[in-house]
Amino acid sequence: MSQTDPAAPALADTRPIIRLEELELTLSSAAGPVEILRGLDLEVMAGETVSIVGPSGSGKSSMMMIVAGLERATAGLVKVAGRDLAGLDEDALALFRRASIGIVFQSFHLVPTMTALENVAVPLELAGRGDAFDRAAACLAQVGLDHRLTHYPGQLSGGEQQRVALARAFAPEPDLLLADEPTGNLDGDTGGTVIDLLFDLQARHGTTLLLITHDRDLAARCARRVQLIDGRILDDGREAAALSAAGAAS
Repeated sequence: MSQTDPAAPALADTRPIIRLEELELTLSSAAGPVEILRGLDLEVMAGETVSIVGPSGSGKSSMMMIVAGLERATAGLVKVAGRDLAGLDEDALALFRRASIGIVFQSFHLVPTMTALENVAVPLELAGRGDAFDRAAACLAQVGLDHRLTHYPGQLSGGEQQRVALARAFAPEPDLLLADEPTGNLDGDTGGTVIDLLFDLQARHGTTLLLITHDRDLAARCARRVQLIDGRILDDGREAAALSAAGAAS
């Protein structure tokens, strides 16, 4: 009987959680077609923390929307967590996102008529989890909001609302967290607290993180930085990340 070498890495760990090949996105406008993404290639491995930087209009948010299955690519391969997104219809994409992806936007996107607890628990209930409210309460406690469970978004500060959004994103234990300018609507101190929580949760859960930011200091907290210009990747950050890892090991 053959035995698996316990020292050998699992196959799943050697495959990228995000794989984009020749990715293109062209949108229509009154002036004609607009090329947003132009033959973009990118691989992100499970557990990596990757920042996406570049000027406004470089295609950062569009790329993230495609990875999330919220926008359809015009051409190219989009494979996320082992699934080819081109082969999924809208219902299948929604189920895929619910199971595999957490998303945190600049705007908090909380339901104003639901309490903090309900905002976190209802998506879990829809996914069929019997422990939805217990899980939601535990996740809100992790972000320091166990005393705000019954408060509505309008009764919470901006920082507290974003912490609810973080709890909601991490509650299903997604394979991948997408964060698009998560501190864009917060002041510096509050934003710093939210980011500390985000990286703490990422490390605790081992979640792959793809983070869009204009903040250089925030981008530097990720192990790897990908730079976009005019819909193309100027630098995928692999060389710098490898050098940094080699230096840390020496």
